[in-house]
Amino acid sequence: MANYEILEESGEQFIDKVVFVNRVSKVVKGGKRFRFSALTVVGNGNGKVGHGIGKAREVSISIRKGVEVAKKAMIDVPIIEGTIPHTIIGISGAGRVLLKPAPTGTGIIAGNAVRAVMEAAGIHNVVAKTLGSRNHHNVIQATFDALLRLQTKEKVAEKRGKEIG
Repeated sequence: MANYEILEESGEQFIDKVVFVNRVSKVVKGGKRFRFSALTVVGNGNGKVGHGIGKAREVSISIRKGVEVAKKAMIDVPIIEGTIPHTIIGISGAGRVLLKPAPTGTGIIAGNAVRAVMEAAGIHNVVAKTLGSRNHHNVIQATFDALLRLQTKEKVAEKRGKEIG
């Protein structure tokens, strides 16, 4: 259910992906009132990615709100030769996401939610496995937890006061 769109704002292009649209109904005297929430992922395809939830009475407005929230919550992701620096497990609630680097040509082997995040971030080769909860919100938050905790060799060497040799 991923919807792809390229947005252009202030000279920078963003990749917008709709991961999940949820419809909720409220029963009132005159019938049912429907509202929608849209879980979206936005990235520049070059190491910046964010996610957000938008809620409204119409799907298009909820998607637009989700994209605005995602743009404000963007993070930087270290990418080395089209993949992630090391294996990591991200956790959010009962959801866990295992991310493994993969050699060039492997592609993105992942479920719908993780795939959307990786494509928006610009990661081309990765293997991912969703463990525990399959809830879209938890899976995306666990993926972002993993991406936030990724470290490059340079960062680790700098923290330890060593030089890479």
